[in-house]
Amino acid sequence: MRLRVLGSGSKGNTLAVRAGGTLLLVDLGFSHKEVAGRLAACGADINEVSAVLFTHDHSDHCRGVATFHNRHPSVPLFANGDTADAIAVQSGVNDGWAVFENGEPFEVGDFTVTAFSVPHDAADPVGYLLEADGRALFVGTDMGYVTENVRAAFARATCAVLEANHDPILLEQSGRPVSLKQRIRGRTGHLANEDAAMLLVETNPPCLKTLLLGHISQECNSRSLARQTFADALARIGRQDISLSLLDQDTPCDLFEF
Repeated sequence: MRLRVLGSGSKGNTLAVRAGGTLLLVDLGFSHKEVAGRLAACGADINEVSAVLFTHDHSDHCRGVATFHNRHPSVPLFANGDTADAIAVQSGVNDGWAVFENGEPFEVGDFTVTAFSVPHDAADPVGYLLEADGRALFVGTDMGYVTENVRAAFARATCAVLEANHDPILLEQSGRPVSLKQRIRGRTGHLANEDAAMLLVETNPPCLKTLLLGHISQECNSRSLARQTFADALARIGRQDISLSLLDQDTPCDLFEF
């Protein structure tokens, strides 16, 4: 598998992953022009995209769907029923949906895909485990706490994109409204650094080689703090074999092959 995360954060989220002749996008949180430009900067063409998988219906994950579908009407849009319905209401995209059941594996080209439920304040949010050639990519962002579904998927990962959204102290000190602070730290909000790091410590996936931290808040977190929290966790479990990187909102990440 070859992975490029095109952007990760509250202003937009899209990742591109390729196995064999299949290029998948997970989420369309940027405009069509922006996604196409970021793909081109990574040496890929948006016309190569085989399918798009959606995690949930918040705009930073689906705002580009209408233009994408208009220009690429034959590319299937994968989501569970509630997510497809919610995105359709927002975007006006009522066709092109390939609806799946959470927890039931399905094939998309060279990939086997399994969606797992996550706790977030959306219609029916999911993370994904994408498998090909004996490797597995875990995509888990936008969740308020770690569930057994999340642990089970994370335990199988070769590469993981994991949310490290905020530091509780920096969140509390931020100028955000009280209601937003409560939402972020709530059971259907976002993962704090320590909670995400505890998933790593408690699960310690045996095949994990690459860990990418995503959806890092620019106001309520520190990249150095997130990195140190996970560096300490990796040291605690003796996993010097795992490469740790932080994802960016504004530029695609490096190419990861696994």
